[in-house]
Amino acid sequence: MTVVNFDGCDDFMANPLDILEMIAGQNEWPYERSNDEEIIVALSGDWCDFHIRYFWVPEDNLLQAAGMLDMRIPNNKKAKMLETINLVNEQLAIGHFAIWTEDSTLMFRHSNMIGADHDVMAATCEKITDAILAESNKYYPVFQFVLWAGKSPEEAMKSAMLDTVGEA
Repeated sequence: MTVVNFDGCDDFMANPLDILEMIAGQNEWPYERSNDEEIIVALSGDWCDFHIRYFWVPEDNLLQAAGMLDMRIPNNKKAKMLETINLVNEQLAIGHFAIWTEDSTLMFRHSNMIGADHDVMAATCEKITDAILAESNKYYPVFQFVLWAGKSPEEAMKSAMLDTVGEA
């Protein structure tokens, strides 16, 4: 990820979506911003493409982000996937996975209170994006093992979370 440079920036940036728009532009990530409350950024992860939707709630100074993974959950697999999501969420320090009820898409959600200092805000925006990418890339194989390989949630966690030693 490119570090955003604010040298010479005299104007106070009260909206973190302005910063996210600059981050997306500097990284040449496709994005769409139609208003001051939402921006959608397209990214490529290790296993799939992501669309991260950032929502700004100015009255609460709250930045919400939902990383939508390119994975739809069929109705007959929802119970196993919810069990898997619960096991995965127990491992997370921040954010959580969920199934978006509107279209059964797997997503990673994270919210953060934003302060007024734009340097801290830029770092926070980058950390939120990094967290979504890191956790989604880390746990994507777990969800795939349950969804397509027919493994139990426990088997999927053990199989996907193997720590390798050394290099091949």
